[in-house]
Amino acid sequence: MTPTSLTPQPRALPIEDKIVPPEEAARQCQALKAQGLVVFTNGVFDVLHKGHVSYLEKARQLGQHLIVALNTDASAKRLGKGPERPLNTLLDRAHVMAALQSVSLVTWFEEDTPLAIIQVLRPDVLVKGGDYNMDTLAEAQWVRSTGGLATTIPFVSGYSTTKLVELIQSMPTR
Repeated sequence: MTPTSLTPQPRALPIEDKIVPPEEAARQCQALKAQGLVVFTNGVFDVLHKGHVSYLEKARQLGQHLIVALNTDASAKRLGKGPERPLNTLLDRAHVMAALQSVSLVTWFEEDTPLAIIQVLRPDVLVKGGDYNMDTLAEAQWVRSTGGLATTIPFVSGYSTTKLVELIQSMPTR
């Protein structure tokens, strides 16, 4: 491929502009909804791997915009993934997430579940990983009650941040 055959791509927002507090995310979400379907997902996304990237790309394909809400550090610690988690701070995780082309906006939430931020953002589509039962999640029930879609995307087999952390910790030190 020669440089002259490259087609210029639309300019994406700078990474820092894609990271916004929840109040600003609510305002921007309304503007995004005017342009098409808004998809929402959430998680810790501590050490980004192929499984995460594949999941986020599939989530984005369900609409025109993907908003990712990250658990704050305190919220992530309450999930019981281990005392050392998250390994990366909220701001570091937000920067990595915002760098992905599939992600339109990154925000965060302090609570144990994303229900409150979902109620503020009012996304058209809620996506969770394949290990969730959408029929038991209050946030899925709420999205469905507003006429939205709540669905899961299967995990990419063999990828897990927890297993990756365990592998790194088991390596001999020099």
